[in-house]
Amino acid sequence: MRTVAPSLFHAFDAQNPHVYRALERMAARRLAVGATRVSLKDLFEDLRRQLPYGVAGLNNNFTALYARQLIAEHPHWASAFELRRRRAD
Repeated sequence: MRTVAPSLFHAFDAQNPHVYRALERMAARRLAVGATRVSLKDLFEDLRRQLPYGVAGLNNNFTALYARQLIAEHPHWASAFELRRRRAD
């Protein structure tokens, strides 16, 4: 798996705050109905299907960074996401 420079992620996130909010809502919904695990890759694919023209620049390499952001803001969700050690920051 390739790592992505955090600066690219932060630039994308700053320009597309609706992406994080959508991922946050989607994760909350899944957890509310009893899911114990949430896959950010699945959420990305769902998001791509929901948005009429997708999101330009939504890079699959951002999934780990979004998972970490969700856990940072919702520490009680930590067990729902599998995190691996990052190779580079």
